[in-house]
Amino acid sequence: MYFCGPTVYARAHIGNARPFVLGMWLRSWLRLTGYEAILVHNITDINDKIYDAAPGASAALAADATRWYLEDTGDLGLGMPDHLPKATETVPEIVAFIGELIETGHAYESGGDVYFRVASFPEYGRLSGQRPDQVEAQEEPSPLKEDPRDFALWKANKPATEDTWWDSPWGRGRPGWHIECSVMAELLLGPAFEIHGGGLDLVFPHHENEVAQSRSVGRPFARIWMHNGMLRSTGDDMHKSIGNIETIREALERWGREPLLVFFLSGHWRKPIDYSDDTVRQAAAQWSSFQDAYRVPEATPDGNEWSRFAAALDDDFNTPEALALLHEWRSRGYWDLLDRGLAVFGLGLGERPLADDDIDRLRQERDEARDRKDWQRADELREAIRGRGFDVVDEPAGSRLVRL
Repeated sequence: MYFCGPTVYARAHIGNARPFVLGMWLRSWLRLTGYEAILVHNITDINDKIYDAAPGASAALAADATRWYLEDTGDLGLGMPDHLPKATETVPEIVAFIGELIETGHAYESGGDVYFRVASFPEYGRLSGQRPDQVEAQEEPSPLKEDPRDFALWKANKPATEDTWWDSPWGRGRPGWHIECSVMAELLLGPAFEIHGGGLDLVFPHHENEVAQSRSVGRPFARIWMHNGMLRSTGDDMHKSIGNIETIREALERWGREPLLVFFLSGHWRKPIDYSDDTVRQAAAQWSSFQDAYRVPEATPDGNEWSRFAAALDDDFNTPEALALLHEWRSRGYWDLLDRGLAVFGLGLGERPLADDDIDRLRQERDEARDRKDWQRADELREAIRGRGFDVVDEPAGSRLVRL
């Protein structure tokens, strides 16, 4: 699996976490069900946005922002992808790939730049649902292009603003954005791989261009595409360009990792999801209910409950349905199943409520005080139990201890 990662020019916003979280959860589930799953999540550290954000100092900014991203996603507690390739580390392979595209007539050099010839790939537009003759011009107009739809594979260095460059047969310069991912994916996963993920905003032009580059020279590339819906803030998709963002770091400091993960669980990955104080507060309340799971007496489920959970995730990775089932298990006291299901998503109930003999003796004394209707003594004993890290739950069949 290859999931598009960040362009590192600022602290990543919480919307950038969604493809990371989805990729990590999917890898966890696939491995649990017997697959040998490998996840690649790239770092785009050569890009116009980085040069624009730090003219003359892009390399330092990219290094800092890469470190921030790894720290912030690491604090989500899901582990790390198997590979985190950087564009700066794969430039020789990128140059070789561009050379192959030129040799096969799919690309051409012009004024130190190299462009992909869109007209050479009849399938162009299929991924994004556009006819090739109706595809709009690429974002960067240039008189050097044969066709306005053509896109850059290599860009000549601009010494005034670009502090990094590499040598190539076409002169000093650096790669375009789209070719970086085609090369990093093939380098680590081979010419054909199972799943390509990323935000819905990447379908065109980024992923469309990846397909064109790779398949034009015979690489099958990705078999399945997983484009996750965007995070919306007050109804608008979350983007740095319009300023309606909260960074991953800010979100972690405000809410903690568990409520954020429950928030992501609550929305189907294909669909947009609204990010607001109210929606995350609801997720925090759900997490609090999971933390209270041991207050429900432990019970043994009837039948194969796990198959219901598996069916939800095997059907288009339906995390909202899986989340509803986890709440059902919580309410029924299926402790083992609940802990096992939460673990798929990097969550857990923590230690079981085990108390030593002294604490249990205090519980029994409290029960006896309640039988005598000595409420003051019962309250004193309950406070003593709480001071030892436990509470008492009173039920018709008797009391039991739960960890605070």
